[in-house]
Amino acid sequence: MALPIEDYAIIADTQTAALVGRNGCIDWLCVPRFDSGAIFAALLGNEENGHWTLSPAGEIHAVRRQYRQDTLVLETEFETADGVVKLIDFMPPRGEAPDVVRIVEGVRGSVPMRMELRLRFDYGHVVPWVYQEKGDLVAVAGPDAAWLRTPIPTHGENMATHAEFTVGPGDKVPFVLTWRASHLPPPAPIDPIEELGATEGYWRGWVSACTYEGEWREAVVRSLLTLKALTYAPTGGIVAAATTSLPEKLGGVRNWDYRFCWLRDATITLQSMLYSGFQSEAAAWRKWLLRAIAGDPAELQIMYGVAGERRLDEYVADWLTGYDGNPVRIGNAAAEQFQLDVYGEVMDALHQGRRAGLKADDPAWGLQVKLMDFVEKHWHDPDEGIWEVRGGPKQFVHSKLMAWVAADRAVKAVEEFDLEGPTERWVKLRDEIRAEILEKGYDHERRTFTQFYGSEELDAALLMVPLVGFLPADDERVTGTVAAIERELLQDGFVQRYTQHHETDVDGLPPGEGAFLACTFWLADNYALMGRHDEAREVFDRLLALRNDVGLLSEEYDTDARRLVGNFPQAFSHVPLIDTARTLSDARAATQSRVQEGLK
Repeated sequence: MALPIEDYAIIADTQTAALVGRNGCIDWLCVPRFDSGAIFAALLGNEENGHWTLSPAGEIHAVRRQYRQDTLVLETEFETADGVVKLIDFMPPRGEAPDVVRIVEGVRGSVPMRMELRLRFDYGHVVPWVYQEKGDLVAVAGPDAAWLRTPIPTHGENMATHAEFTVGPGDKVPFVLTWRASHLPPPAPIDPIEELGATEGYWRGWVSACTYEGEWREAVVRSLLTLKALTYAPTGGIVAAATTSLPEKLGGVRNWDYRFCWLRDATITLQSMLYSGFQSEAAAWRKWLLRAIAGDPAELQIMYGVAGERRLDEYVADWLTGYDGNPVRIGNAAAEQFQLDVYGEVMDALHQGRRAGLKADDPAWGLQVKLMDFVEKHWHDPDEGIWEVRGGPKQFVHSKLMAWVAADRAVKAVEEFDLEGPTERWVKLRDEIRAEILEKGYDHERRTFTQFYGSEELDAALLMVPLVGFLPADDERVTGTVAAIERELLQDGFVQRYTQHHETDVDGLPPGEGAFLACTFWLADNYALMGRHDEAREVFDRLLALRNDVGLLSEEYDTDARRLVGNFPQAFSHVPLIDTARTLSDARAATQSRVQEGLK
């Protein structure tokens, strides 16, 4: 059984990522890309499906771990009866091939160590042929090959590679695992100690561009580093998470493959990067976005592969037992859904990019005009909505809200940047969508926006109403919606995505999942905009407390089990963390400014 999700940390090379447990075991690594087959898949099965353990041979009395400041270099310190030893894990930013570097460093005493490397290609399905070549350990099967380089003698046992050694104070014992396509020559060796310094320098140099200097800088920087860790550098795409099939409900079926690029995530990530000082990342993300959505707007997908691939067929890897017994899904059938809201999110992101100084004289505007033609013709159509329900299309209010955003940003683009477009037509469209939302999407009796037209269900996505500028935060329809969400969707201080019970078939799945962290961040934003600053800070502090010991968040939180659930680490949780920190910092600064004005 894999560890609790919060017991993992991420290391990455800006093309793929590995999850390292508190026990010194790497249980997940896909190579050469985030969405490639895993060579370590114990996370979704057991140790027979691939893992790499480096830990003290004897009993461990205490474990302490941290990232080196402003980096993705992970340090795990083990305390034993024999002494203390430190494990340093990192992936150098991609050079010739993906490398995982592990350095065992003696701190105090003389500590016996053990290593077990069990390589299994294709998501734990294929056992490789392993042999020695010029002092290197080589594992080969089909298109995959891996090299282990270490000064420590190794031996084979029970279809795995083992080593035993002892470290004393100041000793440094390196291990380097490198993947390479099996038909290519062996990868060039790297110097582990030299790469450690270079990797630290890379991450600290990158973080130095951060412009946020507020109260929560540590949390913001760690979230920005996590987003960078989820970046596929060759294309600029950012995956939603490094994993697949970590459950939204322990023992349930709500578990999906998140190793792809969602347009929705693309847009919010682009804006967070822009407003945090990372113009080059935002520009690269924008280019990926434009390439991905190019073509017929009717064929726009909600998600793509890291290089813009459209075919993301879903299947169940039934040879894996799954995390907590959940089915393991590879690919994501939601890529074929129609989700109207992504048109608004794309239009908003490109508009915010222009406002932030990203070049406006490129083909983007022509593409946006085509997107608006589609929105004009199809905004009345039902869709599967932001939560990718599998219970059939509906007239989701959030989807209509984002169609309004598309029209609003199109109008503003013409007005602010002197671009050409049918402004009068778009103004009329914007007004028409607004009127319909207020007529059909708002329950006057209960004083709240609803999940879809004519429903009694609630949807936390409607917390976006003031955040996108549809209504001011103090409008009674906004305050009423927040109050309804507090009554019906707030559980132990965290927000559920939408109403779930056996009488509704909105999502086509059995009810029950964790509280959704992004929605809870949105609640904090609403409180801040309403002037409920103490409550906003209380919610934000509660969310920050959910981060694991190295500052990472998954998608959801199980309030009963008190555990993180869902794929990990999750971009859709770390982006709103950044945004809410900025919102609260701005609100505090505005309050201080008013106080100073009053003292004059």
